[in-house]
Amino acid sequence: MLHITKLAVGVRDTAHLAALQEARLADPPLRHVTRNLPRRRSEIVDGGSIYWVIGGFVRVRQRVVDITETRRDDGTPATAIVLDPTLVCVRPRPVRAFQGWRYLSADDAPPDLAGNQATDGSRDLPPALAAKLGELGLL
Repeated sequence: MLHITKLAVGVRDTAHLAALQEARLADPPLRHVTRNLPRRRSEIVDGGSIYWVIGGFVRVRQRVVDITETRRDDGTPATAIVLDPTLVCVRPRPVRAFQGWRYLSADDAPPDLAGNQATDGSRDLPPALAAKLGELGLL
């Protein structure tokens, strides 16, 4: 199993990501369109997730259901990462900005928060504070 990380450009927080994706569900399936097709597609589709970087921190993940070739509205080739609509909050981890997406091994993936959701109030904390509390084992 292999995961990928992707910057959620323009997304303020997990709630904002959830709202944007809920609107996209009007035209199912839920998908994120990107330029390049991952060469390790089969490993990702075999139980992998996309880990969203929001505000400089990995904050949430979604299971990848499929990865298919598609076309953008202007006809250019693209890749559709088909996602399970369930957002799972993870222990915040700082990430430097990057372009595109990056592979993430299962061993390096941040753990899910208890109960697969932010029931501890961490969703309301500034990302840097939540990450620091996580490092200290307090979150």
